[in-house]
Amino acid sequence: MDRNAEFKRWKAQGLSKADLSRKGSVDEDVVELVQLLNEREQYFTTSSCAGRIILLDGNINGFEVQKQNCCWLLVTHKPCVKDDVIVALKKANGDAILKFEPLILHVQCRQLQDAQILAIRSTHGLEVPLSHKGKLMVTEEYIDFLLKIANQKMEENKKRIERFYNCLQHALEKETITNSHPKEKIKDKNNSSYTHKKKRNPEACGKCIEENDKALENDDDPGISVTIFPEDY
Repeated sequence: MDRNAEFKRWKAQGLSKADLSRKGSVDEDVVELVQLLNEREQYFTTSSCAGRIILLDGNINGFEVQKQNCCWLLVTHKPCVKDDVIVALKKANGDAILKFEPLILHVQCRQLQDAQILAIRSTHGLEVPLSHKGKLMVTEEYIDFLLKIANQKMEENKKRIERFYNCLQHALEKETITNSHPKEKIKDKNNSSYTHKKKRNPEACGKCIEENDKALENDDDPGISVTIFPEDY
């Protein structure tokens, strides 16, 4: 079986469908990023979210919320104001949770080496319970405070999307150049530049390259979920 042909067919089927996110379409802030991935023959996206603030009503299991079993009281991909949350909370009957979720991408990859560039996750989120069994457990002042934090995270998230796009673009360009010269002679292992590259953390290649490494050294990365094209597809 020609795996490349099979993946190409699988990709065509995937891209012919609507985005599998709740919204059903690609958010404006990640259109270029999604296009960048889908233009590469080894990738295609199935679901995406540029980042959002949501208010869920459901049951708390520890501090984890299963969104598919919850009622979505409010969802926005833009900065949120207190009045909108207060109005939405009036519809809560269970345990309402305010969340900020950063960039999320679900990407199908042709093979493992393609997925390694994208296999990164984020801790840039926020999740706070506001009510219990329909009763508000915090003050409006505290909700306003939480929204200031969530809105700041939303703005920071946009900057991270742009930074990630630039890093990914550079990484893919470098990969293209490398693949176009497969027979190029490898430098002597005793060469200092070769030794320096060997010592680099291989995970850093997926986050950024060369001059971008230091910029993201202590930064959280966007959440990317990757799936490898199966052998028995």
